[in-house]
Amino acid sequence: MNQSFSVLMSLYIKEKPEYAKACFDSLLRQTVQADEWVIVEDGPLTEEMYDLLDKYQAEHPGLIKRVPLEKNQGLGLALRAGVPECKNELIARMDTDDIAREDRFERQLTEFAKNPQLDICGSNIDEFEGDVKNVVAHRHVPLSDFDIKEYQKRRDAFNHMTVMYKKGSVLKAGNYESCPLMEDTYLWVRMMLNNSICINIDEPLVYARVGKDMFERRGGWSYFKKYRVGRMKVYKTGYITWLDYFYTIIVQLIVAIVPGNLRGWIFKNVLHR
Repeated sequence: MNQSFSVLMSLYIKEKPEYAKACFDSLLRQTVQADEWVIVEDGPLTEEMYDLLDKYQAEHPGLIKRVPLEKNQGLGLALRAGVPECKNELIARMDTDDIAREDRFERQLTEFAKNPQLDICGSNIDEFEGDVKNVVAHRHVPLSDFDIKEYQKRRDAFNHMTVMYKKGSVLKAGNYESCPLMEDTYLWVRMMLNNSICINIDEPLVYARVGKDMFERRGGWSYFKKYRVGRMKVYKTGYITWLDYFYTIIVQLIVAIVPGNLRGWIFKNVLHR
């Protein structure tokens, strides 16, 4: 398999070096290796994180391309800066606190080789707490182009940390934009409006790290207000109807106001079953 591809990641000051190390090591265990990691430094990082990046750069010369941003911009704008820096047409997204299954890239490259018209390929995820063997939930996503585009009207049809996409298709849709909580959602919708071809692989190719803190962050009035603004931005693209918008707002309001423990149960047993 001779397809070259880049891995696109973003780091910011609150991320833990030990999680990033586990992520990087999972990329190095891949059955098919990327020839480039583009890591956007979203504002100043901790000394420990700089030390970790320096270590991997020294051990793997030419692999890592760092894109430092003077100030923290948020995920959307950080990735917006990173996409043009990728030298390859195929880009694999990865979150630096998650772990890639060893054959992740091989499986996705196979799909792009089978269908040259393909623009986005994602997969299911297994969600874990603490140890990667402690899987607490699964998130399955629709598989076919048609089902993905229908599903996207009310919920994200891709697990963002699993996608591999074409750089040209992302840039044609306008690249990532600032849309708090929905940087990926907003991009998928604009790509779909541009007739991008989509699939998901019916396997968990990424182990996604979750925990109580994550569920706590997804609640409260402040979170809901950001969600509502992002969802309105999606509505204004014309991709979704007013009914789609209203339905998702009501569901998110309920999830936002319930106690954290109950919210975690909803995510694990209803939204991410």
